[in-house]
Amino acid sequence: MPRENVNDLMVFVAVARERSFTRAAAQLGVSQSALSHTIRHLEARLGVRLLSRTTRAVVPTEAGERLLEGIGPHFEAIEAQVDALNALRDKPAGNIRIVASDHAIKHVLWPKLRQFLPRYPDIKIELVLDNGLSDIVTEQFDAGVRMGGDVAKDMIAARIGPDFCLAVVGAPSYFVAHPEPRHPKDLVGHACINFRLQGSGTLYAWEFQEDGQGMRVRVDGTLIFNNIFNCLEAALDGFGLAYIPEEIILPHVADGRLVRVLQKWSPYWEGYHLYYPSRRQSSPAFVALVDALRHRG
Repeated sequence: MPRENVNDLMVFVAVARERSFTRAAAQLGVSQSALSHTIRHLEARLGVRLLSRTTRAVVPTEAGERLLEGIGPHFEAIEAQVDALNALRDKPAGNIRIVASDHAIKHVLWPKLRQFLPRYPDIKIELVLDNGLSDIVTEQFDAGVRMGGDVAKDMIAARIGPDFCLAVVGAPSYFVAHPEPRHPKDLVGHACINFRLQGSGTLYAWEFQEDGQGMRVRVDGTLIFNNIFNCLEAALDGFGLAYIPEEIILPHVADGRLVRVLQKWSPYWEGYHLYYPSRRQSSPAFVALVDALRHRG
């Protein structure tokens, strides 16, 4: 097969997997216009439409899906063999993509990565912020980060963080005009700052425990964010109550900028885990990363 055909098929696989010319271009290090040109010529040469393009997405056609299913595993096998060569290097090397929430990135991953990266200059880490429950296999991530109870059974998981709880907080200025809630059910009468889950698009129901039983409260208010640190800023500015990981709010509680309520109803959750498919175990770079991130408390 001519070399240009292989290159064109590699471009098609990248675009079809990413469902985006923008992300595929960044992955391959070329321009979007060059990718679009390559796909047009490939479709013309094959005489069939491979990708359906809209203003919002790029989706494989039936022919495109069939081609991706046929050649995708072969490109994956090639990538795996290239990765395996890293075992012959003096130092681990390679690219690792991880998807995680804003809280996990800032408070768990980054404190460890800033110690890890200087020791392994040939390892490149890409952190993608997603507060939803991404499918790391479909979206071509090497690993993801979730709380222990949310990790799928068919994944390998390594604990990377301690247990933590979420705290209900509000600014002193908010409580000047509103009484403190005495029970989670009292939140229905308060202005609350909602958090929208990516992926499902639903609003997160605040979770509590009473006498060992779980309780969920659907709150309401004038603000909705999909970033926990935006929720924090809005609470600090007095726009309502927020439900935020404890370690984020403790400094603000200590200096009097936030007041914590309903603490006895706030349960502790199993800490963050790095999870990944078994095929990633063979990469020396990945093994080194997992060891560096592992929680040892």
